[in-house]
Amino acid sequence: MPDTVLITTTDLEPAVRLRDAFEEAGFVVELLTSADRIADVREPVLLVLTGDLGGRRAQSLVAEAAALQRLPVLGLADAPAETSPGARRRLGLSDVFLKPVEPAEVVLVGRRLIDRRRLRGITGIVGETEGMQEVLERVVQIAPVNSTVLITGESGTGKELVARGIHALSGRRHQRFIAANVAALPETLLESELFGHEKGAFTGAIAQRKGFFELAHKGTLFLDEIGEMPLATQSKLLRVLEEREFMRVGGEDPIAVDVRVIAATNQDLRQLVELGGFRRDLYYRLNVLSIHLPALRERREDIPVLVDAFIRQMSEEHGLKPVTLAPETMQLLLEYDWPGNVRELRNLVESMVVLAPGRVIMPEDLPLSVRDRRPSQFLPAPIPRAEAAAGTAAARGPELEFIFRTLVGLKIDVEDLRREFEEFRRSNPQIEAPVAIPSYTFPYATTPLKTPLAIEDATLREDPVVASPVSHPSSNGAAPPDDDALLVIRAGMTMDDIEREAIIAALKEVRGNRRKAAEMLGIGERTLYRKIKEYGIPL
Repeated sequence: MPDTVLITTTDLEPAVRLRDAFEEAGFVVELLTSADRIADVREPVLLVLTGDLGGRRAQSLVAEAAALQRLPVLGLADAPAETSPGARRRLGLSDVFLKPVEPAEVVLVGRRLIDRRRLRGITGIVGETEGMQEVLERVVQIAPVNSTVLITGESGTGKELVARGIHALSGRRHQRFIAANVAALPETLLESELFGHEKGAFTGAIAQRKGFFELAHKGTLFLDEIGEMPLATQSKLLRVLEEREFMRVGGEDPIAVDVRVIAATNQDLRQLVELGGFRRDLYYRLNVLSIHLPALRERREDIPVLVDAFIRQMSEEHGLKPVTLAPETMQLLLEYDWPGNVRELRNLVESMVVLAPGRVIMPEDLPLSVRDRRPSQFLPAPIPRAEAAAGTAAARGPELEFIFRTLVGLKIDVEDLRREFEEFRRSNPQIEAPVAIPSYTFPYATTPLKTPLAIEDATLREDPVVASPVSHPSSNGAAPPDDDALLVIRAGMTMDDIEREAIIAALKEVRGNRRKAAEMLGIGERTLYRKIKEYGIPL
């Protein structure tokens, strides 16, 4: 049955010309007089307003069109000011043409809007911004073929929805669509879930089981979070894509399969490839056709459309009255960054529908994070999980992390010490001698070194400075140690030099008792003995 286009008779001359053009293009046309309503016509696909776009009659029809699953509306403007993007949004129009119009151009734009609306109905993809229109066009182009598809985008942008849209428009739409989240499956079970297993293949395999590939035969298999797939499983997936056959776990006979694979990830697979966490050949095999979904903060103009769609959907699902949003509430939603993207917006709308049915949602009804537009504490830059070569990655990972954390902690400690020292110098400008710290704990020591530690700053004096004895108050009233017990750290000393001096000072402190010196330094006695020989320290 031909689609029906509604044209108002506000300006009769262009209305007649447009009627003839749409009928010639294969549409059924109904002319709306001032007394007619959209609801009087069965399932129209387009509304064209021929004039007085800001009038009460036109705005009433626009509101009625919005209530009918956002029926696209075209307007014919009498003044250039009504054709601006701001005026178009304010009037609720899909597009505006300045009179006099070319009927063929209006028909072309109208057909495109009708096709987009039909496509949104099939796929569930909502969006009118340029970025989302490109996504929809890619879906239409990609759907009829059987090539693999890679969908990229941040978490919550709707990658599975796009995959379902591709399946719904493809020749496989009457077969199964199976979605598998790779990250949600344990590595030990992933291969069995994908390819199935034979009875007795492993402990607990009490019967034969078909995997996702076998279940999706002639249909579509959607592999979400493909970047989390282990390398061993990646090689087996590559073989299935190349050879169109696989073997169950524990099986002996290959099984031919006809499956279209659509993969999705929120990671940078190129970077994962360079880091060794994803097979290069598999990346190129998956990335035959690609679609990138923009983040919600990059298409803020779609937020009102999404909110409207979610309100209708949630109200119908829960059998509740739809809510409405105050203008200032919608403005807050437009200004928020939406780190959770469309998923976060959908959850917020559902909570508003359930908790405040039939109400007008005011700004104070929104969560505090949305009202305050709090910036994210961290940059949205996911760090890929790269698996290194077998036998070395597992061992190096914890060590590298420990070294990194130690270096960061050491830098913080040094900066704190430097700030305290600079404050001390500013408050005591008369001091030129080395600054002594009565007690210092080395990073590797478990017992504080009781020998005073003097830190000599070369910036205090131009000529070399020899550490002088420093006072060392003691709780038991003992006399301060002599010069030989003083540990001095000078500019230019290496870590080996410092360690050697620390060992000498500790040995003098305990009168050559190696066991006590080792305990004081927090190292083993055998290690201390080895270092005494290494540094040539006389006993």
